[in-house]
Amino acid sequence: MESENKIALIIDCDNASAEAIDGIMEELSNHGETSIRRAYGNWENNSLWKTVLHPFAIQPVQQFPYTKNKNATDLAMTIDVMDILYTENIDVFAIVSSDSDFTPLAMKLRAKGKTVIGFGEEKTPSAFIYACNLFVFTDKFKDSASGDEPYEDESANSVARYDKGQLRGDTRLMNAIRKAIQECQDDNGWALAATVSQLVSRKITHSPKNFGYTTWPKLIHAMEYFEESKNSKDQPVFRIKKK
Repeated sequence: MESENKIALIIDCDNASAEAIDGIMEELSNHGETSIRRAYGNWENNSLWKTVLHPFAIQPVQQFPYTKNKNATDLAMTIDVMDILYTENIDVFAIVSSDSDFTPLAMKLRAKGKTVIGFGEEKTPSAFIYACNLFVFTDKFKDSASGDEPYEDESANSVARYDKGQLRGDTRLMNAIRKAIQECQDDNGWALAATVSQLVSRKITHSPKNFGYTTWPKLIHAMEYFEESKNSKDQPVFRIKKK
């Protein structure tokens, strides 16, 4: 059996909302086992984070500000991440912050062959977003309905979704989907939806959740731009429409 990825979760409590922790942990459960869980901040000012530490087995790391109006948390997190990189067997680093100061750290981790998943608000600077392998907007996390149908509508409590016009207007997204289909299409131009999803994830940093969809197939379906069908094994497939 292939071993499960080991994840280190590092939270910048000065630049992250505790209300997003459920969504963060749910997302990480899709990538492996979160064996290291640490939250950094001045706990005199993080009362809401205190309430979620024990339920999610997160280790609090106290960081007092050394100088007024200066954030010492970033440096403490960076030092610990580098220590984990060289002393622990970790495959994935999950960094929760909306601070662009972690951009060099994310780039260093990727250069060492590690996967970096970023979590932050939509205001997060693009430099940090694109430095990660995957970036998920935490202010998009809400409860959504789930079911067996591949394209069922999201519940009324789901995240705000991009409509087809907004999706089609995102050039980076459209190009990534087109190229993914072209790379894995069969002789008739059909591409397995699961494979397309994997390729799109490698081509762009954003998660489909950032656009309001739980999966790439649901997002592609909402575009109403690509042809859809099912193969002989009843698996969903996509194709670029022929002119």
